[in-house]
Amino acid sequence: MIGRRGLMAAGGAVLAAPALAQPLGGGRPVRIVVPFPPGGAIDILGRLLAERLQAALGQTVLVENRGGAGGIIGADALAKGDRDGTMLGILGVTTLCAFPFMTSRLPFDPQRDFAPVSQITDGALLCVVNAETARRRGWRDFRDLVIWSRAHPEEVKMGSSGSGTSSHINIEAINAAAQAKILHVPYRGGAPAINDLLGGTIDMMFDVMPALMPHVEAGRFLAFAVSSKARLSILPEVPGMGDFADLGLGEHDVVTRNAIMAPGGTPEPIVARLHQALLQVAAMPDFVDRLKPLGYGTVTSPTPAALTALVERERPRWQRLVQVSGARLE
Repeated sequence: MIGRRGLMAAGGAVLAAPALAQPLGGGRPVRIVVPFPPGGAIDILGRLLAERLQAALGQTVLVENRGGAGGIIGADALAKGDRDGTMLGILGVTTLCAFPFMTSRLPFDPQRDFAPVSQITDGALLCVVNAETARRRGWRDFRDLVIWSRAHPEEVKMGSSGSGTSSHINIEAINAAAQAKILHVPYRGGAPAINDLLGGTIDMMFDVMPALMPHVEAGRFLAFAVSSKARLSILPEVPGMGDFADLGLGEHDVVTRNAIMAPGGTPEPIVARLHQALLQVAAMPDFVDRLKPLGYGTVTSPTPAALTALVERERPRWQRLVQVSGARLE
């Protein structure tokens, strides 16, 4: 027998169900802001998410590319977006934890202007070198490269997609820990850097995997290391930084994290609904499998508050990395 309290609870649940099913923002499309141009790993992640969130939310989900300024333009658009659940963004750990220590002129406050929903991936940067350069200089592995750079200061040139990126911060931290002398060469995006690496104008890159692996498979690049302390399951033969403890890199661990954020001030019930939808997507085997070639593992936050706590824990570590690297955003 159900008592009066049970009837009231059951009735409340029945009444609540249609409210939960109501489309966000009156049914307008949900937009996922990708703060980089189309074609990159974050863009692919955004499109994989959009396809699957449509079913989880029951309404149209679109990707909106807002590239520029290393992700600042897209993040700023998100910070100023609608707070009704129809605006989401994919923000990386550098935006949330490192940018505040690289400039005093950010147009947004990462702690105030975003509502954390859930982490969605983690991963590492892949170190590749021009295969012909490696043969000519006798580099068999990352250890040889570091030792050679000590004897030839700033003759090893590493390209990145820009100053202040995780690649830039990573290589300067490696220089400091390993007494390496690798010269950072910033580009306006990853594509021109890859072109110069293919041509031998620069010697190496640390970057996300999708754009690099086709050249590794073709033999034009050699995969020397990943930026995380541990090896990646998808590339078990490629050393992690923990394999180079003799170079002073045993504790070096630069892991890229991507999180789903809403504009600050988005109501908690909406954030909770978005969080549950993301958990559904992250549990889909095809979503997990499609992320593996990108070098991403699927990682979710048990609650939005857990993501807030993660960002707070990560911020001091990235502050130290920024200080070591000397990276600045102008």
